[in-house]
Amino acid sequence: MSQRNKVKEQPPLREVIAKHDLKAKKSLGQHFLLDLNLTRRLVREAGDLTGITAIEIGPGPGGLTRALVESPARHIIAIERDDRFIEALQPLVDDGDGRLRIISADALEIDPVEITPAPRAILANLPYNIGTLLLVNWLHRAQEYEFMALMFQKEVAERITANIGSKAYGRLSVLCQFCCDAEYAFTIPARAFTPPPKIDSAVVVLRPKKTKYPVSIEAFEAVTKDAFGQRRKMLRSIFKGQLTDEHFAKAKIKPEARAEELSVDDFVRLTKVHPANA
Repeated sequence: MSQRNKVKEQPPLREVIAKHDLKAKKSLGQHFLLDLNLTRRLVREAGDLTGITAIEIGPGPGGLTRALVESPARHIIAIERDDRFIEALQPLVDDGDGRLRIISADALEIDPVEITPAPRAILANLPYNIGTLLLVNWLHRAQEYEFMALMFQKEVAERITANIGSKAYGRLSVLCQFCCDAEYAFTIPARAFTPPPKIDSAVVVLRPKKTKYPVSIEAFEAVTKDAFGQRRKMLRSIFKGQLTDEHFAKAKIKPEARAEELSVDDFVRLTKVHPANA
């Protein structure tokens, strides 16, 4: 960490929360991470931010934002839906040497690629109630990012990084691993948050694959949605009227198989033979 990007002395986050009466809203899935050692660790685990536009979703009182201002990120764009935090974050804007900008917007209604210069990365403690939906949205343009370092409920992190054959393996695993190399970085106990959630959280680092996808993400998403929508059924039943035994043979997949038994490569072959993608 360079001295140039050292944050000026800031009051403890608990004082910031108290001063601005920033109680977490359950309706927005808010849980504040106040331990700056943990927010700095998230930034370290993500990778080198030199020259990169760092995008934060839901900065809240600014715990992760402080770590990003300390980093060598070229720009920091924080997207915050809850206007209560704008004033509380202003001292960090002032101390950011013009690198930090706060955008008042709903992350579900904004495409970070459209409002930020490349190279870019997303680093965020995601709201519990929309974290998965945000991730799936970003996967459609995953190759526009250098990486994504994201905090989820632990069970979601386990699903993202699960291997085939494991209990957590499912559609989210397949979608993420089609687009990215996914790494479970570290666990954060519930007691580290204010207010503490009922379960632990975890940080996942996703590094988008830079090679051309073998099929389009839209086609791949459609096939996996159908397959996992009825995951206990055989693929033959799920795709009845769409895929014949000849299609399955060409894809080298048993029609009696179930979605959870297929690897990412299996789903790629299934997508290629699907008549909708012919």
